[in-house]
Order: sequence, then C-alpha cells, then structure tokens
Amino acid sequence: MAVMISRSDLPDTIPVFPLPGALLLPRSRLPLHIFEPRYLAMIEDCMKTSTRLIGMIQPRNGQMSGDPKLHTIGCAGRLTAFSETEDGRYMITLSGISRFRVLEEVDGFAPYRRCQVSWQGFDQDFGPSEQDPGLDRAKFFPALRSFFDSEDLRTDWESLEDADDELLINSLSMLCPFEPEDKQALLEAPSLQTRRETLVTLIEFALRGGIAGEDPLQ
Repeated sequence: MAVMISRSDLPDTIPVFPLPGALLLPRSRLPLHIFEPRYLAMIEDCMKTSTRLIGMIQPRNGQMSGDPKLHTIGCAGRLTAFSETEDGRYMITLSGISRFRVLEEVDGFAPYRRCQVSWQGFDQDFGPSEQDPGLDRAKFFPALRSFFDSEDLRTDWESLEDADDELLINSLSMLCPFEPEDKQALLEAPSLQTRRETLVTLIEFALRGGIAGEDPLQ
C-alpha cells in the first residue's frame, strides 16, 4: 500500500492521538471510530491541511486520564478515508506514512495535543516493503493458530498464509491483543525481522501463560 506523500512534505508539528493499544505502522491501515469532541475537532482541522497527517502514539503505562505522558516514538498516518454517522461520529482510516520522534509538546488553543516531531532515523519507512528472510512459516503458523485459539480469535487463514512478509507481520502486530507496552516494542523494532522476533516472543509468552518454559516455536 503506497500513499503519495514525500519526506519533503512532512510538517514539523502534527496533532497526536494518544490511544493505548492502537498501533499504526508504515504502509499499513488503521480504522478508527472518533466520537470524543476534541478528536472530532482534530479530524476537522486535519482535513484542512495538505498532508492530512495525524500521529498515533501510546500513552505511557496505558494511561488515558488527564493528559498522560507520551512515549517518544509514534507513527503518523494520512487520513485516507472518512465518513460521518447520523449522530455526528466519524469513521476514518489512517494510512501509515512514517514513524516520528517527539521533540516537545506544543502549547496552543487547540483542544487536542500537538507535538513538534523529528522524522530523522526512519528512512526505511519511505522505502519499499520489507522482506524477512528468517521467517519460517512452517514453524510460525502452527504456533500462531494455537495463539488465536487460546485468545478465541478468528481470521481468514488462507489470506493470512498468502500474505507477503511485511503485510503478515505488521497486520498481526497491529491486530493481536498485546499490552500497550508490547505494542510500543513492536512499533520501535528497527526492521521487519526484529518486529517478527518480538512478535514471536510475545506469542511464546502468551502460550506459556506468562511463565518461562518450553519454546512452542521450536
């Protein structure tokens, strides 16, 4: 999935949406249901900009009350789909563009939070889809099926097994019900291989019930 936006288009300041457990990754899509007044205002302001960028970011320790402290790294997405319900809520889709690093929070009159950000260090987010030559699907999928069964999750296994490396790993990273701090680790992974290794570790831990022991992927 490619979205036509270049590095030179990226602004220095973006609105941010702190949402525990909601993970957006480059070249991936995240659907969101917007109903809180300050975030409705954020969407309306976002649509007036040329880039239509919103930064998804994890609050530290999964906090949401007040104005929680934010993690340093998030991922910006371009608003690429929008619809409004009869009662004034918004259904949107963000298409992941690039990760960013928060430099400082910006004060202002907007009801939502904004941050000055740096895009440096995430050049691969603008490159082609990554491959993971170390992905052993013959070992990966049986454990993944066990994990889905243990969490009572359903999926289209045929489509999942046919997905390319990046779509497979990133989709699972976004969709699996891991803790917010685990989602942050998946976001910050420097490569697709590292993200897959982190994902495997989280699946192994869940299959052991959170207890160290036998590795189900061996």
